[in-house]
Formats: sequence, C-alpha cells, structure tokens
Amino acid sequence: MDAPDFAGLKAIFINCSLEHDRTKSHTLRLLNRVAGIMREQNVEIDIVHALEHTIAAGMVKDQTENGLEDEWPAIQQRIMDADILVIGTPIWLGVKSSVATLVIERMYAYSGDRNDKGQYLYYGKAGGCAITGNEDGAKACAMDLLYAMSHIGYTVPPQADCAWLGEAGPGPSYGDLRPDGTAEGYDNDFTNRNATFMAWNLMHTAAMLKANGGVPAYGNQPAEWEHVTNAKSQNPEYR
Repeated sequence: MDAPDFAGLKAIFINCSLEHDRTKSHTLRLLNRVAGIMREQNVEIDIVHALEHTIAAGMVKDQTENGLEDEWPAIQQRIMDADILVIGTPIWLGVKSSVATLVIERMYAYSGDRNDKGQYLYYGKAGGCAITGNEDGAKACAMDLLYAMSHIGYTVPPQADCAWLGEAGPGPSYGDLRPDGTAEGYDNDFTNRNATFMAWNLMHTAAMLKANGGVPAYGNQPAEWEHVTNAKSQNPEYR
C-alpha cells in the first residue's frame, strides 16, 4: 500500500522548553522525530522555539497596545496559517512548563474570534503534543494540553500524544549520549511507536478536515446555537 502524500498541509511545532538555546532542548529532539515523519510525507514544517521570542503574558491579543514588547501576534499568525499544531513541553513538578502555559493562554486570548463560518477560530485544525522529562506526569501534561486545544476548537485525533521519560530524578535526558555513544531514548520503541501514530493520525485528521471544509457549521456557531436543536429546549428530567 502506497503511503499518502500530504502535500499542501502545513504543521507548526511550538517548543516550550525552558532552554533559551534550542540546541540544548531535549524536547526539540522528540519534536524533530515527529516533524521528520511529516516532512517525508511532504508536509510543510514550521518550528517555533518559544524562548527565542519575547512573548508577553496576559489574556490580550497584542500586548504592544499596552506598551509591552510582544512578538506573539506574529507567532499567532503562523499558528493560523498551519493545519496542524504540536506543542512540546518538558515536565517540571509533574506539570507542563510555564512556557507552555503562556502559549496556551495567548492562544486562548484569540478564542473569541470567529472563522469564516462563524465558528470559533481554531475549528478545522488538528492538534497534538509531545512530552519529555525525568519525572512522572507525561499523561497529566498530555491531558492538560490536549484538553486545552480541544476546548478552543482543535480536533484531537486518536493517539495524539507521545512522550519519553527517563529514570526519576537527575540523570540523562532524551538524546543525551550514553557511555557507549548511543543516544538516550532514541531506541525506545514505545516512544517511537506513539510518535509515529501521532504524526500519521494528525496528518490523516488534518487532511480529512481540509478536504471537507473543516467541521460542519450546523450546531456549533456561537451566534446561532439557539436556532438549532439545543440543550436549552430539552427536558432535563429523566424520561
């Protein structure tokens, strides 16, 4: 069976590492593996290392209007230009990084905007996440990120996350060299399998959404929800 060609799709990867130097980011290495799969299927790849940019905090679209330096609006445009979003984060204290929280908050500031069908802005796009760390919390971080993405309108396909965890506590991180010269985690079949599933399911989902004009608008337009079969008109008592 021939592999599908996903030419015409674009994926953006936002690395929420706490390393300012992207070459030192372990999370970026896992993102690169997912991006590599998509690149081979002719998906256009855009990778953002968040800490290379000045991103102001706050639930505001553009903080330059408040006199702050803010590069987020340009990043937001790159997100909107993409069919797929993958957020990568390390685990700290069992949760996603503060940078990942900042990215989600800034995206959420735009969630009141509408697409050309009157739906929330992120409808018709597919989302996933990648997690790295040396402590428990990969599934909790994935639940947090995938819920946030779904809540603001992203379609989350099956198996939309991948992760690598080293031994608890200080020790080698993803991609660090072992004494024998091999890279930590690169041969982990569980991580590699899930990264593969995630990449393909994101491409399949994004392609289906794009081919069908996104999510049908009937029943999910904020301005029209009372004009269709709706919860408000249903009998809440047991029947």
